[in-house]
Amino acid sequence: MDNHPYAVCIEACDACAAACDHCAVSCLQEPQPKPMARCIALDVDCAAVCRLASGAMARDSEHAQAICALCAQLCEACGTECGRHAMEHCQECAEACRRCAEACRHAALHGSVGAP
Repeated sequence: MDNHPYAVCIEACDACAAACDHCAVSCLQEPQPKPMARCIALDVDCAAVCRLASGAMARDSEHAQAICALCAQLCEACGTECGRHAMEHCQECAEACRRCAEACRHAALHGSVGAP
């Protein structure tokens, strides 16, 4: 998969999905999880779209660029929300979201080498 045209973005999406899953679970374990509701919801949505994008790119789906554009938007929103919270898991998630958003924006604009 290392020489796949989308390899960097697939890796960023997979890492972001894992970070979002960890963040959501960690937020639920906070003493006061209610104020973290938006963070948790965005974590869940972001992880799902990252997995969708990763799969679409791995399959060279004709819709990969559109899915990557959506993924970039969701990663931006999740990264912004997580960045507002001081907890380490939120800060790590915010960074993973920023990296993924950047990779997905690039993939959305440029597509894979073999894309029509």
